[in-house]
Order: sequence, then structure tokens, then C-alpha cells
Amino acid sequence: MDQYQTRALEGASGVELTMALYDGIIRFMRNAIDAVEQGNESQRRAAVKRAMDIVIHLQATLQMDIGGEPAEALADFYVAMFALMLQGSQANSKEKFEHVIACVWKVRDAWRQVARAPEGFAASSRLAIRSERAVIPRNSFDYAEGAVSSRWTG
Repeated sequence: MDQYQTRALEGASGVELTMALYDGIIRFMRNAIDAVEQGNESQRRAAVKRAMDIVIHLQATLQMDIGGEPAEALADFYVAMFALMLQGSQANSKEKFEHVIACVWKVRDAWRQVARAPEGFAASSRLAIRSERAVIPRNSFDYAEGAVSSRWTG
């Protein structure tokens, strides 16, 4: 990360930092797609690993005791995205990586709505989302037969 990016993130709120992490997932998934197209297995693996590391970090920093149902939904989302990334890497599938990008983009958009919300809404680094617009529905994932799908990809 360059100095400009580091300085830009120093004053960021928890929501803005979360959105930056989602941007990282999207960037690394695009790198994985490029690697698939170029037939570069080591680059694909490196890109997927970086994206998975971000997902692991997001999962580990969830505050389940504070976040309630939205935190549980995010935990399910992170598990689903991790599984989809793993499947995509194993299958060398840019379609699965594109699916990850689409899902992450939609959740990132929900966080953007939180960031735009009135003061005191949920702008702290703790997950305390109160708006129905930002709540991610529980049971949004289908794990049948190893497939990972989301209601967000309609």
C-alpha cells in the first residue's frame, strides 16, 4: 500500500474501512480472472489467497455479541464467499470469481448506504446496524450439492 492510501485510511470510519476491504476482495478477484485468462496458475492462486485472507479477517473481526442477526448474516456471507473462491480456484473458473465480485459488490453497496446514513446510525467500527436497508437477510445462501449461491445474484 502506498503512502497516499495509508494516509487516506488513517481517518476512515469502521464502515469506510470495511468498504475498503470489500474493494480489496473485488480487486483480487479481478486479478484472479486475469490470471485465469492468461493461464497463470501461480498468479491465480496468489490473488485468490489475498482475497481469502481479507474474508478471514472480516470474519474474525465480526462482533457477534453486538451485531446480532446482521452479524450472523455477514458470517454466513463470508463463509459462502470463501467457499465460492475456493471452488473457483480449484475449477480455474472465472465465472465463479465473477459471482464473488457480484455478491461482494452488492454487500459493499449496503455498507455504502450505512455510510450515508444519518449521524449516529451505525458509523462506528462495531457492527450495530439498525436500518432495514442495510440488514442482510439470513439464510441467503444455498449450500446444496457444494454449490454456493446467493439471493443477491438475481
